[in-house]
Amino acid sequence: MIKKANSTPNFFFEYELSATGVRKIAGVDEAGRGPLAGSVLAAAVMFDFRALKNSDLLAGLNDSKKLSKKKRYELFEIIIANGDVGIASANPVIIERLNIRGASLYAMKKAVLALPNKPDHVLIDGNAIPDALAMPASAIVKGDSKSLSIAAASIVAKVMRDEMCKNMDIDFPEYGFAKHKAYGTKIHMEALSDFGVTDHHRVGFAPVAKLLEKN
Repeated sequence: MIKKANSTPNFFFEYELSATGVRKIAGVDEAGRGPLAGSVLAAAVMFDFRALKNSDLLAGLNDSKKLSKKKRYELFEIIIANGDVGIASANPVIIERLNIRGASLYAMKKAVLALPNKPDHVLIDGNAIPDALAMPASAIVKGDSKSLSIAAASIVAKVMRDEMCKNMDIDFPEYGFAKHKAYGTKIHMEALSDFGVTDHHRVGFAPVAKLLEKN
């Protein structure tokens, strides 16, 4: 597990690995561990980081949580246009079976497999690595604020999950999924109380489970 801190995301880890002969390196992150409904989304992004070394194309790219919605969507388009991207998800059934940690790792592994080109090494945000990856991997705590590849993956995962919440909102507009992104806000909890649990909800999460116990 790599713990070295950087002030802003850059290609430090990618160049450290390339110095050992590793050529293709992907960053991986997820979005949506905390919400009460919907899938957890994961993304893998692989740049030709040598070609981007002196470019300002990725200027402003950072951990998705530190960016405005407008900036995230702008960077999403740049990432898609300039990197290999793999996207995967774990739905509420898988979350119930594997728990949210296991489901997140499952989605991360699937995102790596979804890349159009196989990486030689994977940089994973967090302190755990998915089982049985087909290539070496390193876990980087707070990697989305250290590695540009992981930061890009965090943006892709966040944008795709937000889009998923918009679709959930179309199915169940009374819940306000597009607004609160399925987190346990007051509006969401009131909707759960008034309208019950949908197929999108994670039945093992405490607020949802308690409601099911009452009914």
